[in-house]
Amino acid sequence: MPLRPLTPIEARVLGTLMEKARTVPDSYPLTLNGVVSGCNQKSSRDPVMQVTDGEAQEALDALRGLTLAFDTSGGRATRWEHNAERGIGIPGAAAAILGLLMLRGPQTAGELRIHTERWHRFADISSVEAFLEELAERSDEKGGPLVQLLPRQAGAREARWIHLLCGPVDADDHALPALGETAAQPSGLAARVAALEDAVQALQAELAALRGD
Repeated sequence: MPLRPLTPIEARVLGTLMEKARTVPDSYPLTLNGVVSGCNQKSSRDPVMQVTDGEAQEALDALRGLTLAFDTSGGRATRWEHNAERGIGIPGAAAAILGLLMLRGPQTAGELRIHTERWHRFADISSVEAFLEELAERSDEKGGPLVQLLPRQAGAREARWIHLLCGPVDADDHALPALGETAAQPSGLAARVAALEDAVQALQAELAALRGD
């Protein structure tokens, strides 16, 4: 049975759980506070959100009802884990791609390979593209396509992919600014800066776990 479309906040919460499971395992599963902090990061998020505790809790409860997340008792606070691979029916490598698309918005295969480095190491861009095509061609019996290739923008070297967990998308709503190739293709410096920002966020999450947040 196909999943109902997720709300943007549900997708952000699910993506956050998926990310932290891979990048900060020592502080995972996450408390509600950890989920909210991850959802509202200023880096590695597109769009940047301001999710409240109440909105995050409502999303977590909804994801539990969809078997995409579950809570575990113990310690001073309830903690949450994702169940994306089993709940959606996809392998871990595909889940890494899907999670990044939920957190960072539309990306090219090259961008996804860079950004998934701490989640799953793909051998090359062809490996990323193979999983993207598999997700795009997913049969209706399995729930239908999970990603879609957007039309290539003028001046861009590659087309970008977008997830469909929140329902069908209008390509016009995701058009890039007319800034040439640099708008679609991040420089090596930008990629390194993004990686450093991710590392800082991981350290902050580990610090919060040590404090018992």
